[in-house]
Amino acid sequence: MSGSRGIAISGPGLKKEGVLVLQSLLIFLSTFIELWLRSGVGILTGLILLLSFFGGIRFGRPGTAYVAVVSPPLAFAASALFWSLILDGFKLSRVGIDVVAALASEAPFLIIGAIYGWYVFLNARAKARPSQRRN
Repeated sequence: MSGSRGIAISGPGLKKEGVLVLQSLLIFLSTFIELWLRSGVGILTGLILLLSFFGGIRFGRPGTAYVAVVSPPLAFAASALFWSLILDGFKLSRVGIDVVAALASEAPFLIIGAIYGWYVFLNARAKARPSQRRN
């Protein structure tokens, strides 16, 4: 038994919809937990964001990398807005400040995840192109 194989996935992996739902649910729950416990998002949600970028790319089928890269920032922004509305009420100024603060506090994690995700996506796309060498 080889210990360097990693996690074995039976089947081809998650479809685009599965990647989107899994990432969104994970981010939605972690954002709620941190906003509820700490009244702000922090390192837990940041690590979940990085995990969702990596997991979406790792467990998705070939061709799902674009969805795995685009979904986490959108899911986090939607979660931050939703939970700010639920926890703060419909006070527009308070909700706006909370959403901007949440996005700002998670910016490093979103940037790191996006750089990694876009690298994987663009690298796979470049490898899929036929070589244009002239003989």
